[in-house]
Amino acid sequence: MAAAPSPPGLEIATTVAEVRNRVQAVRRAGGKIGFVPTMGALHAGHASLMQAAAAECDFVIASIFVNPTQFGPQEDFTRYPRTLEADAALCQQAGAHLIFHPASPEIIYPAGFCTSVEVAGLSTMWEGKTRPGHFRGVATVVLKLFNIVAPDLAYFGQKDYQQQAIIRRMIADLELPVTLRVCPIVREPAGLALSSRNAYLTADEHQSALALSQSLELARQQVAGGERHAAVISRQMCELLAATPLVETDYATLADPDTLEEVAEVTSKVVALVAARVGNTRLIDNLLISPPTAT
Repeated sequence: MAAAPSPPGLEIATTVAEVRNRVQAVRRAGGKIGFVPTMGALHAGHASLMQAAAAECDFVIASIFVNPTQFGPQEDFTRYPRTLEADAALCQQAGAHLIFHPASPEIIYPAGFCTSVEVAGLSTMWEGKTRPGHFRGVATVVLKLFNIVAPDLAYFGQKDYQQQAIIRRMIADLELPVTLRVCPIVREPAGLALSSRNAYLTADEHQSALALSQSLELARQQVAGGERHAAVISRQMCELLAATPLVETDYATLADPDTLEEVAEVTSKVVALVAARVGNTRLIDNLLISPPTAT
């Protein structure tokens, strides 16, 4: 595979050795390393992660790797957008210094690879229930990337809320020497959370997809107005989604921000989680909500 040309000031590494050599040079100079793992098809949400990393770190590495082990057999691995040239331009503009773009999946998963990471409990609910094995693939590739890049700080977006909760748990359980930064969701003006999969949506589907963020706003308004019964709020979220054309709801619920277990009463901060299929595209979103008297 021929490497894409690098924009000025940006390096592209395709092997583990290249990354490690560059990291060692930064370390020798006393630099702090920030890391943003991605699957490419980058957008302003990814750029915000790199900008946050550039503000805190001396050297920013972004990985672009469409990880096959986190896709199910009927999912969109083969058609997932691969836009390296545009991604490289965005990385350069957002302040990244190096892209790790493995030359092939075998760079990450060489012949004989048979190790995986499972974060029990958190990995089997919500997205994990709908997509069995997904978070095993996520945790495994993230741990491997952490070992390759050896970052001081790693930057994840809040949009994939369950993913960041799992990575946070993995970091704590395995005593990994990396600090996790979770950055806010970046949204379109109408409220739709930015996602690489938004590119799949038709114009009508894009309009219907706004129901996800609208259901979260409804939950926020209900809590602000004094409603404390989570089941009542979840039902209202589902009703809004069900009334929207082209939307098939997977789940809409209120959960504990750390354990992701459903709550019965909203007595402290909760995370509202929603997942739905809009046309043929599955989207997720979330919102942290606190009662007026909670912090």
